[in-house]
Amino acid sequence: MSYLFDNEIIDSIALVASLKTYKKADIIIDIGQDLNFIPLLVSGNIKVLREDSHGDELLLYVLEAGDTCAMSLTCCMSKSISKIRAIADEDVSVIMIPIANMKLWFNSNESWRSFILQSYQVRFDEMLETIDTLAFMKMDERLFKYLTDQVKLSSSTSLEVTHQEIAEDLNTSRVVISRLLKQLERENKIELGRNKILVLDF
Repeated sequence: MSYLFDNEIIDSIALVASLKTYKKADIIIDIGQDLNFIPLLVSGNIKVLREDSHGDELLLYVLEAGDTCAMSLTCCMSKSISKIRAIADEDVSVIMIPIANMKLWFNSNESWRSFILQSYQVRFDEMLETIDTLAFMKMDERLFKYLTDQVKLSSSTSLEVTHQEIAEDLNTSRVVISRLLKQLERENKIELGRNKILVLDF
């Protein structure tokens, strides 16, 4: 999401926020965690996941540079615990903004208020897309959409990802993913390598 803050809010963020870095696979926000800060992503990608009662995860959406997480915003505003898990999909830098400031700026700064409302809308649209994918697409279609989305996120047709990682994101088994990836390869949509997938058709 592309967005520009005014100088006042940029100066305010610089005064109160802290910059944190995380390595790939680090948990940034976990389910059940009390949230004192909201994350504003500077670089890298973050996967936002839900977990069922059996511990299986489902990918809701991916945050890119300039994004914040609508789920964490909601939890902060309602003073509830986190209902999602946010994991670094690659090495990331994140600005952590205290809740009190987020609320203060929402009421006092048009630039910040517009950013928060726009963030809610973007994440809501992405969650609707996730629901549509689950409800209306077959697993092979979901898998190919996942791969083409990853191409857009990474700006590369060569994806370094394991079959197990894909299975976890799509909440299915590695065996199913491996079988469907071979099917996509036979259809000349992808080319499989060792922990690498080259997407040919997107």
